Amino acid sequence: HPYYTEQLLDGLKERGVKATFFVTGENAQLHPDIIQRMDEEGHLIGNHTYSHIDMSKVSEGKAEKELKKTSRTVHAITGEYPQYMRPPYGVCSKKLEDSLDMLLVRWTIDPLDWKSENTDDIVKKVVTKAEENDIILLHDCYNTSVDAAFKIIDILQKKGFAFVTVDELFLD
Repeated sequence: HPYYTEQLLDGLKERGVKATFFVTGENAQLHPDIIQRMDEEGHLIGNHTYSHIDMSKVSEGKAEKELKKTSRTVHAITGEYPQYMRPPYGVCSKKLEDSLDMLLVRWTIDPLDWKSENTDDIVKKVVTKAEENDIILLHDCYNTSVDAAFKIIDILQKKGFAFVTVDELFLD
């Protein structure tokens, strides 16, 4: 998001936190400066298809084209191809998953932030469930989600949690 993602990046920088951003190719193409900033600030950029398609409802060929187009877009901006992919809606065929040259990443905590306009509700859903090695799903296109992210980070850091990118989590 041209406004909320910048806010999120500012808050992450202030807190010394690196995140993983699964981006759509459309948004990367529209806002290459934000993708560049994510990369320069040490965040991990993953592939989230080009146009946020439900990969269970299109052919594997169409899904592959979406992923390749996004990978090329991110590469054109950062010089790196994404190594990780999160399918929209968390759905991807096993055959496609096995054929990918990227690691598929899902989440363990989904506070359904896209449904809520209540920051405190989003925070409560995350901090009451959070355990070691969890992957928290949030969307940076809503002000409530960005505000919730900061509160979640602040609360969980006080409890001793550390935030890492998915590549660090998988390597650990």
